[in-house]
Amino acid sequence: MPRRAPAHTGRRASVLATLAVTALTATGTPAAAAPAAHPPASPADSRHAMDQAFVRAAGKFDVPRDLLAAVGYGETHLDGHTGHPSQANGYGVMHLASNPASRTLEKAADITGEPLSRLRRDTAANILGGAAVLRSYADRLGLDGDERDDIDAWYPAVAQYSGTTGRPAARYADTVYAFLTQGFAATVPGGERISVAARPVDPVKGTLSATAGRAPITPYPSALWVPADSHNFTVGRTATIDKVVIHVTQGSYAGSIKWFQDPTAEVSAHYVVRSSDGQITQTVRDSDTAYHAKQANASALGVEHEGYIDDPSWFTDTMYRASAALTRALCDKYGIPKDRAHVIGHSEAPGTDHTDPGRYWDWNRYMGFVEGDSSSGISGNGNSTGGSGGSSSSDGLGFASYTLLQSGASGAQVTAVQQLLNTHGYTAGAADGNFGAATLSAVKAYQTTRGLPAGGIVGPKTWTALLSAGSTPTLRQGDSGAAVKRLQRSLTAALGTTVDAVGTFGPVTATAVRTYQTRQGLAVTGIVSSNTWAALHAGR
Repeated sequence: MPRRAPAHTGRRASVLATLAVTALTATGTPAAAAPAAHPPASPADSRHAMDQAFVRAAGKFDVPRDLLAAVGYGETHLDGHTGHPSQANGYGVMHLASNPASRTLEKAADITGEPLSRLRRDTAANILGGAAVLRSYADRLGLDGDERDDIDAWYPAVAQYSGTTGRPAARYADTVYAFLTQGFAATVPGGERISVAARPVDPVKGTLSATAGRAPITPYPSALWVPADSHNFTVGRTATIDKVVIHVTQGSYAGSIKWFQDPTAEVSAHYVVRSSDGQITQTVRDSDTAYHAKQANASALGVEHEGYIDDPSWFTDTMYRASAALTRALCDKYGIPKDRAHVIGHSEAPGTDHTDPGRYWDWNRYMGFVEGDSSSGISGNGNSTGGSGGSSSSDGLGFASYTLLQSGASGAQVTAVQQLLNTHGYTAGAADGNFGAATLSAVKAYQTTRGLPAGGIVGPKTWTALLSAGSTPTLRQGDSGAAVKRLQRSLTAALGTTVDAVGTFGPVTATAVRTYQTRQGLAVTGIVSSNTWAALHAGR
């Protein structure tokens, strides 16, 4: 793809600096603002209607198709929920919002000429509207035609699409670019398959940074801190904390955090957990009363989970484990019993009219993790072996799940990456758990050498390659030793489910090997030979 011209670098840096410190209320309109025609899909192309909508919208407003799809995936997993609004009154695949803080729905209507009702309910119109809004932000930033062809140049426009500012906006854009780095495939309502291929990215961030301060005085210090508006909670409490309430956001992670910052929302929660990697943001101090569960507010801590109650794809293993580690820490801190009488759903709170977390939330699995079930990866001291919690092994490399890491991250898993990079000859600096410039440079160098997407984000592919690197002995059920432990860790990263790194090749490991071999199109033998090692080393 065309790269950005050096002549534009200084101008765009200035634009980025302005964006980082101002409210994101762009009103620019692309030149191509005529109403779009939407001929009905023929029977021959109805199986590809959404993909064609992305292609048409991308072409009309000169927005990269994959970027447009990645934004939609991050907002809704490409599910328009038949026109029903999210918690923040956002609609459709592209989550066009209509609330006091964000008017992207009305903005899309102004640009495209489409009626609001169609933008809410018609997927093709909604995608067109999302493209129009993104293009308007690009125009306001001054991106010319060549720059619009460069997917990396769209980072500040994507940040603006989040509807928030500063670090939360940067984290939103980082998530979208992580989807581009890793690639994704989603089956949308109706059965159509939408995919984006993995690619290296190097977004132009300017002064935008996702680095955020840690939450103040929290029993879970890895949480990020983005405070809710003071209208959405009460300082102090009138009752003793005795329960944790589990919620589902009915919207995206970034959108929910932004909603809690809107003084008209009159809602908040203490914590929000991201689906893709289990990242946690605290928005209200534990000592204050968040508005999340009506009659239970005074005595409850509220934990929101990114997603929708009717779509189980949001409830990932990483989310369950990260949230359970948080809930366990809260229970330990405040003496809350770890049982279903004290860890409850929003639907179970007194006086509520809500139904979350809904029928797809796996309470047995979640409470197993909270209670410290040996299969959950939760250690006896209350730290999780997943997320940013404690390590499950003395060498600091074993975790129940491996999270997405990027510049600004910190914690035990960053230390593990630094250790692995240094061991493999890529200088990441001191293994201090802080993902700084030296670690970023080492990650990019490693990714380039291994033929991985070289965006500097440590996702499943990079984790798999790092953890599996080394000798390639043939391993089968009954074997044991360091190589088996290395295999088990790399399978955990590759499959996204925990394979306990105990160093003994038992039936569970054999099943995981066969699953991995099936996914990679290898001979399904359950025996790890050179072909399986090669796939793992390649980050597949």
